[in-house]
Amino acid sequence: MIRKAVRIALLLAIAVLLAVAIWFSRQYRQLRPGLPAEALFEVRKGQTVTGIAEELRLKGLIRSTTAFRLAHRLYHHSQSLKAGEYSFPGMVAMRDILDALTKGRTYLHPVTIREGLTGEETGREFERLGLVPFSEFLAAFSDPELFASWDPEGRNAEGYLFPETYHFSRLTPGREVVERMVGQFQSVFADDWRQRSLELGMSVREATILASLIEKETSREEEMKLVSSVFHNRLRIGMKLDCDPTIIYALKLAGEYEGRLRSRDLRLDSPYNTYRRAGLPPGPICNPGRASLEAALYPASEEYLYFVSRNDGTHQFSRTYREHQLAVLKYQK
Repeated sequence: MIRKAVRIALLLAIAVLLAVAIWFSRQYRQLRPGLPAEALFEVRKGQTVTGIAEELRLKGLIRSTTAFRLAHRLYHHSQSLKAGEYSFPGMVAMRDILDALTKGRTYLHPVTIREGLTGEETGREFERLGLVPFSEFLAAFSDPELFASWDPEGRNAEGYLFPETYHFSRLTPGREVVERMVGQFQSVFADDWRQRSLELGMSVREATILASLIEKETSREEEMKLVSSVFHNRLRIGMKLDCDPTIIYALKLAGEYEGRLRSRDLRLDSPYNTYRRAGLPPGPICNPGRASLEAALYPASEEYLYFVSRNDGTHQFSRTYREHQLAVLKYQK
């Protein structure tokens, strides 16, 4: 009787273990259907495995917190679950969730920084997207160590935050974001462009300053080299650049820009006022894109000294002041 009871107990134990194994395997491997096309899930710093499991269950990403904890102990006992934001598809298995969390495969948000933004505007965009606090971005942006080797005069990274579509996780430090953007600028402004700037008698900084003026004067790539020729011609003969965007930038720095230029603003006492001071302003007025950087280095072979808006996004270019006056009368009535 005792042997029979032992056999029955062993068979029951084996049956239970087999049932648990089947249950666990299903929990671990089966896809969890019925979720949205994409589910975002955040693991906070310091959160326990139990806490993470419970939030996954409440989100509908797993069915059993017990199975999740057991799976972590069995397969990932030496690995912590990494903090960050994750994206999971509409059908996902527990094993894939654990794999992502232990390897830290966080969700990367696409961030498109368009040409012509200032450093402050770029920082505000990262803050708006909930990726980097503005103060943290500004602290990194203001660190000359990031570019001192090739621009010892720079006080911040203005001009060197290359416009591009980037991908960052929500917990990316502000310094890493700025370093990535400055690094992309260095990649674009490669040796051939550095050599070209030397041929023009310009430093990387001066070429970038000029490119920033071109960027703000026209959004038309086909016009950029023509605008560049005007500025190069004026610089060559010592003629003031008379570039409205430089005054706008100075007003923004002072917190006084109201959305339009007034005639009194042309008399603004600022080193950025190219109506009062000849030569380039002391620094870039925005972060120029590839086309405007190329235009600064390779201007059109023209003798233009003036241009005026046609009020349709294009400009009329002139070689003489008389031609320019006629163009102003025609397009700026």
